[in-house]
Amino acid sequence: MTSAAADRDSPTPPRRPAILAVGGAHIDRRGRMTADFVPGASIPGVMVEEVGGGAFNAIRNAVQRGVGASLMSVRGADSAGEAVARAMAESGVADLSAVFLDRATPSYTALVDRHGEVLVGLADMALYEMAFPKQLRRSKMREAAAAADAVFCDCNLPAAALDTLTALAAGRPVFAIAISPAKATRLAKLLDRLACLFMNMREASALAGMDAEDGPPALAAELRRRGLAAGIISAGGAPVTGFDRDGIFTLQPPAPRRIADATGAGDALAGAVAAALLRGVPFRAALREGVAQAMLTLESPAAVAHIPDAAFAEALAMVPEAVPAG
Repeated sequence: MTSAAADRDSPTPPRRPAILAVGGAHIDRRGRMTADFVPGASIPGVMVEEVGGGAFNAIRNAVQRGVGASLMSVRGADSAGEAVARAMAESGVADLSAVFLDRATPSYTALVDRHGEVLVGLADMALYEMAFPKQLRRSKMREAAAAADAVFCDCNLPAAALDTLTALAAGRPVFAIAISPAKATRLAKLLDRLACLFMNMREASALAGMDAEDGPPALAAELRRRGLAAGIISAGGAPVTGFDRDGIFTLQPPAPRRIADATGAGDALAGAVAAALLRGVPFRAALREGVAQAMLTLESPAAVAHIPDAAFAEALAMVPEAVPAG
């Protein structure tokens, strides 16, 4: 058989699902304390800086779990913007971002206690508020959305931009990360356009207009009533609550073997779940994949961990099945 004939007879690799992500890609700074936190006191620690952002973190995790991706963000023409560009090139995510010569690249600075929990974060993200609405009206964004199998966004986009983006999706699945209680409410009028929303307890509470003490099942029921087809509510080491049109269920995450840093765990869960759903994995099984990805991220000092397939398979075997919410 000739080489050309062999090439013709070789099976064609299956096409990977493609996600268009829109949202945060910026500098993340984390001050990790090495002693117990005392309000008003000077605490010894280490400052770590890397490229992050909800959408960028999530989509890098999704790529590791078998999808192709492009990302549109906005950044400045400064050293921070150059670092973001390098990180995108290294990640294999196609960069559709706009660069503003007279603006600073957004940043997020968090203080993390010695157990890995975020105490407070400061978001310097004025460029997102200013630039995203106009960028999403450009023709190249319509073309990018038309070429994608799904859209992924975070609530760093202002409400007007989220409205435009979910309309551009034109029936394709839209996955979203709530980002913060204040920003989660930007989705209040768009819940019926989302395929799945990823949030923590405080974000779910803000969006549902309820007290967090009402509990995840009650929050899930209210968000379903308001039009959200599916969602996942995380609560640290407590059970994760998921819901879709078939009901509300919970999954107890396995205890991490160690906690290096909690930053990025929620983004990892979101990216892995979205990738699994696009590969045709059922929702409850997709949540197991997200929990495994999040656990491995907790065990890594990086906000986006490099996770070999063997390590992922080992972690996934530790994740129990979801059960109906009691």
